[in-house]
Amino acid sequence: MGYPKDLLSSRSIIEHGKYALIAPEGLVNNVIPGFEDCVISILGSPKLGASFVDYVVTMKNGGKNTEGFGGQEDVETFVYVLEGKIKAAAGDQGFILEESGYLYCPPGTKMYLENNWGGDSKLFLYKQKYRPLEGRKPWVYSDHANKIEYRNYDDMHNVNIKDLLPADLDFDMNFHILSFDPAACHPFIETHVQEHGAYLLSGEGMYNLDNQWVPVKKGDYIFMGPYVHQAAYAVGRENLTYVYSKDCNRDAAL
Repeated sequence: MGYPKDLLSSRSIIEHGKYALIAPEGLVNNVIPGFEDCVISILGSPKLGASFVDYVVTMKNGGKNTEGFGGQEDVETFVYVLEGKIKAAAGDQGFILEESGYLYCPPGTKMYLENNWGGDSKLFLYKQKYRPLEGRKPWVYSDHANKIEYRNYDDMHNVNIKDLLPADLDFDMNFHILSFDPAACHPFIETHVQEHGAYLLSGEGMYNLDNQWVPVKKGDYIFMGPYVHQAAYAVGRENLTYVYSKDCNRDAAL
């Protein structure tokens, strides 16, 4: 990187266990065993207060994870292609994922990723422990978000959402894409038991995190812990859009 060109400063905000804004310019690279020719940064994790782990991964040409990702009997995984094109596998099932493509692997199924298309590919990667429900079991699922139609969010025509995974009780989490037209916002400041890890795909906005308004933009990562106040306004000339995880379909544990 060389010498700094200005005073050291950061937009990132870390409130352990509550919320975090992690700006891309402050990320450092992490070594993850099994990943070759990949630049990886760990975003949300239990050390931050999340019950899951999020990563942003740049796979160079020829990059791959030779040992697989996840695969433990109680761990589920998900990958979303931010840029580029990769070959992915869930066990012995193969998939070609271009930008907006994604793959979910249930517990006990390893995820394999490979980039052999000539340029870099950028991924949003996730894992968490699955909460079983008697008589239910999730399955391998893959699609492309660009093929899914938006629907209105809370009856507002200027805020739209896509569900990336089935709503079945077999799944204890989901991924969504939420998109705000310029000047659109949440209908109210939310306070709920679910937690989120969100990667901003486009646009700029102001995000309310624990009743603090924080400027956000494309490339930022936001962690929102349980019961943290949260809401967004979109500003600028393009939609504020982000992909995010949400725990669901389970009762609160005692």
